[in-house]
Amino acid sequence: MNIQIVLFDGFDLLDAIAPYEVFTAAAMYSDEAITVKLVSAEGKRMVSSGVNQLKLQASGNLELTCKGIILVPGASGSVDYNGPDSVPVKLKQAAETELSNLLREAIKKPDILLSTVCGGSLILAMAGLLEGRHAVTHHMGMGLLGATNAIPVHARIVEDGNLVTSGGVTSGLDLALYLVERELGPRIAHAVEQLFEYERRGTVWKAVGNTPKASQQEEDISKTASDHAINQTADKVHFQGKWDTIISTPIGKLSVLFDLSSKDGRIVGAARQGEEIVPLENPELEGNQLKWSMKVTKPMRLTLKFNVWIDGNNIYGEAKAGMLPASKLMGHRIS
Repeated sequence: MNIQIVLFDGFDLLDAIAPYEVFTAAAMYSDEAITVKLVSAEGKRMVSSGVNQLKLQASGNLELTCKGIILVPGASGSVDYNGPDSVPVKLKQAAETELSNLLREAIKKPDILLSTVCGGSLILAMAGLLEGRHAVTHHMGMGLLGATNAIPVHARIVEDGNLVTSGGVTSGLDLALYLVERELGPRIAHAVEQLFEYERRGTVWKAVGNTPKASQQEEDISKTASDHAINQTADKVHFQGKWDTIISTPIGKLSVLFDLSSKDGRIVGAARQGEEIVPLENPELEGNQLKWSMKVTKPMRLTLKFNVWIDGNNIYGEAKAGMLPASKLMGHRIS
């Protein structure tokens, strides 16, 4: 069995080293030949982690011809979302390298199991690889995970076919122990647990078995939200018209033209960015503010949530995607 742990600039040390030790220990107890390698998309090189720039040696390229397990760690850095040393920025930088193309090919291969630790799933999500897939990440990134049209599941480990993700800074231990049990059996996994004096945490979530009943409180909240949406009408605030706007994102400014109108007393609309036209999803008026969701592909595949308000012929507001910094929106009515 071949196990490749992928390093990228800013990777989290614990996310990579904890699974490395688990898999190496499993090799001691197994008659099956097990190879554990640290690799990178760029090949053999020293790779700086996000922990005090401590470096590890990648022994070679990430190889897609080797059947087995590919494990992608998360990043380590500042929790200041606007800073260049922040975790979201490091994950996005990794997603913009050749690593995304390699992972895009890897996820298609039936003999490769793709796994991620903590924020590693966000690299796949930012590359548009988790749409419609169940996954988990660090709790601070669950909103962003959902914004990429993945299906966030609040569990320690989530298995979705050939994709296994884990959430939490220390989840690399749990993920690796589960993969050892999955691939080599519970007796080998148990032996590693005894060696480490550590027992795997949490239930492995899978989309199988009976679905839990929703609580009455959840049903009431859902019904209230639905009733509220139905009662919103477009005649309360004059949002109608075409709006020329600039959205200032952490990675540059986007020029977007919004076309808002009223149909059957409700706000409808679309957004144009270049040649791309995207409909607004579920626009709702709350007081003097208009809120909607919108799927975009630039600068990455995301579902953005907008909150805007009007001052005469000027429009102000923000767009938000999960834990990414809010992007300011400003513009004016042109017709």
